[in-house]
Amino acid sequence: MNVTIVGAGLAGCEAAWQLAARGFAVHLLDMKPDRYSPAHSSPHFAELVCSNSLRSASVHSAVGLLKEELRIMGSLIMEAADATAVPAGKALAVDRELFARHVTERISNHPRITVSRSSEANKIPSHEHGPVIIATGPLTSDALAAEIVQIVGSCGLSFYDAIAPIVSADSLDMSKLFRASRYLEGEGDYLNSPMDEMTYRAFVYEVANAKKVDPYPFEKIPHFEGCLPVEELARRGPDTLAFGPMKPVGLIDPATGRRPFAVIQLRAENREQTSYNLVGFQTKMTHPEQERIFRMIPGLEHAIFERLGSVHRNTYLEAPRVLDEYSRCRAQPHVFFAGQITGVEGYVESTASGLVVGIVLAAIAKGKEPILPPTVSALGGLLRHTRDVTCKTYEPMNASFGLMDLPPSGTRKSEKKEVLAKRALEAIKAWKTATADSFGSPG
Repeated sequence: MNVTIVGAGLAGCEAAWQLAARGFAVHLLDMKPDRYSPAHSSPHFAELVCSNSLRSASVHSAVGLLKEELRIMGSLIMEAADATAVPAGKALAVDRELFARHVTERISNHPRITVSRSSEANKIPSHEHGPVIIATGPLTSDALAAEIVQIVGSCGLSFYDAIAPIVSADSLDMSKLFRASRYLEGEGDYLNSPMDEMTYRAFVYEVANAKKVDPYPFEKIPHFEGCLPVEELARRGPDTLAFGPMKPVGLIDPATGRRPFAVIQLRAENREQTSYNLVGFQTKMTHPEQERIFRMIPGLEHAIFERLGSVHRNTYLEAPRVLDEYSRCRAQPHVFFAGQITGVEGYVESTASGLVVGIVLAAIAKGKEPILPPTVSALGGLLRHTRDVTCKTYEPMNASFGLMDLPPSGTRKSEKKEVLAKRALEAIKAWKTATADSFGSPG
């Protein structure tokens, strides 16, 4: 049986890999390089747009646990991330170019995956062509979005995300920066720009009052709380940034021997450390304002910006209403959805969605009853969120321990994360065995 996948991002590539590993012929459609979305520029698959970080590497964090679950299940995206990792303290960050190349080469060289790079897909293939996975992500084109609305009704929702700027390492004044990771002794993986209170106050004032790019009136754009533009945070109060992306906890300025009032961290974009992004500084300020204001940061007075921040649309479905428990469209059962368009937020979460849909579709195509990931796991909890019809307002979610089943009663608060992680990993290993026994092992 042939399976068509529209979109070669994280979810689409992961779904393709899981299906091909289970013996299915996959036809992967991608509109690049003929056409690019407003936020994409690389011809490779699985391009990382907003950041090069996959967030915490610890299994005692929800996203770190999710990554380990994906590794257990043979995730291509995690294979690529581990192979192209760059120093990032307690986080997993990657060299974007090497990461995308790795995924592209693995997908393109798989004997059961056929890649079509052509103009954008603006029609959903009919059921005569077999199952279809729509994994076009938050930047689904207007034409395809209109096609989706035709089958699910007018339930498409959208919000706007912002992207952080990247600066050239050669343009930084290293005498004003220090290298450290929070709470770690010795040389760390981040460059830190310390600010005293006066510098911080002046900087926040300019950020809060900066000119911004708004395609529509700001009040009508429902931003995702987990990825707010820095200027929106600044407008919420003069100390908000100091308790957010500029929090100085766990950092000591070697020049003073004290903790700074605030800190801006820069994370390497590549292994060579020739460029850095401003951590947590996604923005929708105009480009001239970005250059003016970000050069107020100590050490960035003469910064050369390799990429300035920008705004892009993020579209997602009201998944609990239009999709079944298998991420299958209720109105058109041959159509499945995967990735951020289903209401998961983040690189790892999008990958997780693609992995589950690939495994589930393989079972359905073989006439088997799919076994969903257990809800004691991060995978299962995340999938359950996308089917939670009790939500008054459905919006994208990152992985969270709160989405998983509660720990056993009597668990000490200090042991909660460890208990949840151990239980989750055991459950995922059992799920892997169950799906392999029922539907055939990946090969």
